[in-house]
Amino acid sequence: MIVRQFLRWVETAPAGERADATSALARAYLHSPLDPADRVAAEAAMTVLLDDPAPIVRRALAYALGSSARAPYLVIHALAHDQGEIAAIVLAQTPLLGEAELIDAAAAGDWQAQCAIACRVDITPGLAGALAEVGDAAACLALLQNTDAPLTPGTLLRIGERHGGDPQVRETLFARQDLPIGARHAALAALSMRLSTFVTGSGWLTPERAAKVTAEAREKAAVTLAGAADRPEIGPLVRHLRDSGQLTPALMLRALLSHQLPLFEEGLAALTGLPPGRVSGLVHDSRLAGFEALYRKAGLPASALSAFRAALEALHEAGFAPDAVARARLSRRMIERAITVVDDPKRADCASLLAMLRHFAVEAAREEARDLAVDLTQGLLAA
Repeated sequence: MIVRQFLRWVETAPAGERADATSALARAYLHSPLDPADRVAAEAAMTVLLDDPAPIVRRALAYALGSSARAPYLVIHALAHDQGEIAAIVLAQTPLLGEAELIDAAAAGDWQAQCAIACRVDITPGLAGALAEVGDAAACLALLQNTDAPLTPGTLLRIGERHGGDPQVRETLFARQDLPIGARHAALAALSMRLSTFVTGSGWLTPERAAKVTAEAREKAAVTLAGAADRPEIGPLVRHLRDSGQLTPALMLRALLSHQLPLFEEGLAALTGLPPGRVSGLVHDSRLAGFEALYRKAGLPASALSAFRAALEALHEAGFAPDAVARARLSRRMIERAITVVDDPKRADCASLLAMLRHFAVEAAREEARDLAVDLTQGLLAA
């Protein structure tokens, strides 16, 4: 009887009063000893209130019921799919929705709903992975900042791939001690793509030129990260590069010309399916016996074989330079050796490769000039 009167009253009452009454009704449902008939009627009334046009009323219902395990499931489910600010109240705390339902709410909801789910204390690995896949940057940032969230390497990698271009997400990712090297590269690649989109949209570069610059930036990032990584980290980085289509002949050549043999060897292992130890033995054989077969098995272009071989011969002749390895810089000596064998007017198939090597030579010269300028400046300051 009381509930029937309540429903008549809400038809004409102001929104603020309806919200107060709704909160009182929900609290009574949760905490008062109602008989079965009144409980059914109260639940029906709250279901009707889900259609109230005033958000303040539905928000009052969400605040009153959101954290309770005794709340009506159907009401909670509906509130979880309401507009973002209302859904977030329920999604942040309700114990009534399981992993699958929260994943569905994250996929259908806006950034507020996603952030609320990302901040839950009982978040599961599967839910975290789903948020990394569908959540916007704000939600993924909230997920990274949730100390209770179990974030797998795959989840961190996906966040880096999707939102590494966002400065806050990237900074939070890089601050993590458990960040896989592949996720670090993915974040840098996402940043390169964001910059490429910006400069293309601004008309500063053509799309073709921007794509080339972006690919080069990704290659440099991979080689630089490999130079600073421990050997066990190189394999996961290479798998990320392979799976994302970035383990290209250009990257392999840059790795070799930058003295990054671990990256080069792991790349060959990934492309051939051979054990890294076996690949390393063939690469380190100064006679280069078997390297041609290894190269062909990797599916690398036949036109570039002579350049790879010349670079390896130069590396074996000079030995390994610790400074170059640590800095992951292109070696002018190795590049010049490769250019010598490729620069043949009769080899029309090597035109693009020759252009790439000459580009590498310019890049290496500029790096050396910068180093020289720094040394000269430091010498003047010391004097």
